[in-house]
Amino acid sequence: MDDLLAEHVLRAVEQIPPGRVVSYGDIAALVGIGPRHVGNVLRRFGSDVPWWRVVSRDGDFGGDLLTRARPRWAAEGIAVKANGLGCRIADYRADLADLDTAYRKAVANLPPE
Repeated sequence: MDDLLAEHVLRAVEQIPPGRVVSYGDIAALVGIGPRHVGNVLRRFGSDVPWWRVVSRDGDFGGDLLTRARPRWAAEGIAVKANGLGCRIADYRADLADLDTAYRKAVANLPPE
């Protein structure tokens, strides 16, 4: 995996405001890659960024991620939906235009891809 690509993903995730979430696809669209690549970057390098703010397009997490995210969500005011799999992404999605602006500023000092 390209280090520059990973840095782009991590910087995008860092721009998600507390109490908000986006989908893997939202981050992928910002960076210009596929959603699975976003997941791979977060799996390998995401421990120091707010990974709990990146969910599936349905607002869900797989595996034990929800268990690990719950305390962080509670602190940020994100409620778990009735099915217990994640949050209602429509209720908590970050403003994507604002995220795009913040992301472009955050990567402005990186070399071109």
